[in-house]
Amino acid sequence: MTYQNILFDLSDGIARLTLNRPDKLNSFTAQMHEEVADALTRVEQDGARALVLTGAGRGFCAGQDLSERRMGPQDGPPDLGATIEKFYSPLVRRLHALPLPVVVGVNGVAAGAGANLALAGDIVIAKESASFIQSFSRLGLLPDTGGTFVLPRLVGRARALGLSLLGEKLSARQAQDWGLIWQCVSDAEFEQRLEALAKHFASAPTKGLASTKAAIQASLQNDLDTQLDLERDLMRELGRSDDYAEGVAAFLDKREPRFKGR
Repeated sequence: MTYQNILFDLSDGIARLTLNRPDKLNSFTAQMHEEVADALTRVEQDGARALVLTGAGRGFCAGQDLSERRMGPQDGPPDLGATIEKFYSPLVRRLHALPLPVVVGVNGVAAGAGANLALAGDIVIAKESASFIQSFSRLGLLPDTGGTFVLPRLVGRARALGLSLLGEKLSARQAQDWGLIWQCVSDAEFEQRLEALAKHFASAPTKGLASTKAAIQASLQNDLDTQLDLERDLMRELGRSDDYAEGVAAFLDKREPRFKGR
C-alpha cells in the first residue's frame, strides 16, 4: 500500500508511525485508518521490537475528520456504531495486543478519539505544550476508542466523569500529575526523549516486556488467584527464553546483556 496520510519506517527494530495530515490536525479519515491498519500488519510481521506513534505538525490527532460525516438530509443519520466497529475498536485492540512496547509521543493537541488513541499506548510522553480534550460531549456523543474503559482506570471515577462530561482541556503537565500519561517533557526535550525510549526498547528483552504488558492488561479483569496463575504460566515460558538465559549470563559476567527479543 502507498501511504498518503501516514509516514512509516521500520529499521533497527524500531517501527515509527506518524499520522501525517498536519493541515487537519491529523484527524482520521477512512483511508487513513486503512493505512494505519496496513502499517500495523507490517509491525506484526516484520520483526519490530518497539512501535513509536506520533503526529506531524502542531497536533497529535483531532479524532475523526467530521467533514467525512457531512451528509444531506436525504442520507439520514450516520451509523456511528458501524464506524466504531470497523475502524476505532479494531485499532485499539491491535495496539493492546501487539507483543512489543507501544510508545506514544503526543506532540500537540490530542482531542476526541485522538486523545484515547494516545492513551491506548503503553508508554505515553507529551510535550509540555500538548493537551488532551475529551471533546465528545460537545457533539452529543460519549468517549469512544476505549475512552470509557481507560479513563476511570487511570484517573478514577470523579476525574473521568469531569473530563468526559465537561470536555475541558487538560494540560500535559496535569495529565502527568493525574497519572493519565507516563511523562510530560519540555518541548525542546521531546524528540530526544522519544528517540531514547525507542532505542531502549529496541534492545530490551521483547518477549518479557510483551508478557508484562499482557499480564498487566489481564489484571484489570482477573481476581488474585487467576492473576497469580497467569504469572506462573508466563514465568514458566519466559524461563525457557533466550533472553532470560542471556540476562542471567550477563549478570553473572558483570556485563551489559545483549538481548535478541527471543
